[in-house]
Amino acid sequence: MSLSTEPGGPGGAPPRARTETGVIHDIGYRRYTGRRVGRAQIVRALYWHSLRSAFGLGRGAKAKIVPVIAFGIMCLPAIANAVSVAQGNGRIVPYDTYQPQLRAVVMIIFIAAQAPELVSRDLRSHVLPLYFCRPLRRLDYPLAKLAALIMACLIVIEIPLLLLYLGTIVGAHGGTGIWDQTKALIPGLGVGLMWAVLLAAIGLVLASLSGRRAYATGTIAICFFLSFILSQVLIQVTQRNVTHAGPPPPGSKFIGSGPGPGPHEFIQVTQVPTTATHLSGLVSPFTILDGVRQWLGGTSTGPLPGVGSYGPLYGALLLVLLAASLAGLAVRYRKAGVA
Repeated sequence: MSLSTEPGGPGGAPPRARTETGVIHDIGYRRYTGRRVGRAQIVRALYWHSLRSAFGLGRGAKAKIVPVIAFGIMCLPAIANAVSVAQGNGRIVPYDTYQPQLRAVVMIIFIAAQAPELVSRDLRSHVLPLYFCRPLRRLDYPLAKLAALIMACLIVIEIPLLLLYLGTIVGAHGGTGIWDQTKALIPGLGVGLMWAVLLAAIGLVLASLSGRRAYATGTIAICFFLSFILSQVLIQVTQRNVTHAGPPPPGSKFIGSGPGPGPHEFIQVTQVPTTATHLSGLVSPFTILDGVRQWLGGTSTGPLPGVGSYGPLYGALLLVLLAASLAGLAVRYRKAGVA
């Protein structure tokens, strides 16, 4: 309401007061009268929202296609193993490797599709200053996103392992078989944890480089695919073919046989890893993970024929990659937070 005066009338009469009335329009805004939460609750809400986004929960059916298909494909070896055990056979899928080529391809697709979903949209929309105007530290945002992506990767990796375990112990007879399967499962869960932490950290820092989801997805897929293919090519070309008539050397791979000099002798041809083969796995995160697994005592066949005496080097490089990814996230969001 405002009060104004009109000019005086003829003959010098005093001015008359004129009252104007205004209209208040209700456009739907409401005041927040609830309890104000602190930093811990904000980080927890950000983590939960990011974890739901990683599986497309709360969004349309299109957002759920990749995570659902990836999870379903990862469960196929466990289902095949359950069928085999039901027919009286033993376990056909190792816990610590769990079809390493299949796992690598599925995780590349999952991380390339879902990591940009967690961070690229906020970068492109320039909403990070809105997050940081609350009682939220600069590193809380990337750490909550990283924790959510790690948990999403753990769900995709570890639940199929648990299904593999359950499908195996159903056909086990007696407590000894169940205990043996449990002892074999625990290292497999540890290997899955290594996969989830390292791949999520690398994928998230690559996704944070661009606010465009297509560019971020392409960057992650290219880096993971090319490094994995390059490591496999180097492993194949650096192995040495050895012919012998006796048992194959330790760590060798049988590739064929032929008639020997005698009428009842056969010559076997095997591929023996060399020093260059042991070092070829250092070019890809997936072979680095397999090298650490072998160094820690894994015996199942993986994408890397062996690490020789270079196991500590694989372990050190895994820590370096993880530290570099975390440092990259810290630097990226220290700059993005002030944009």
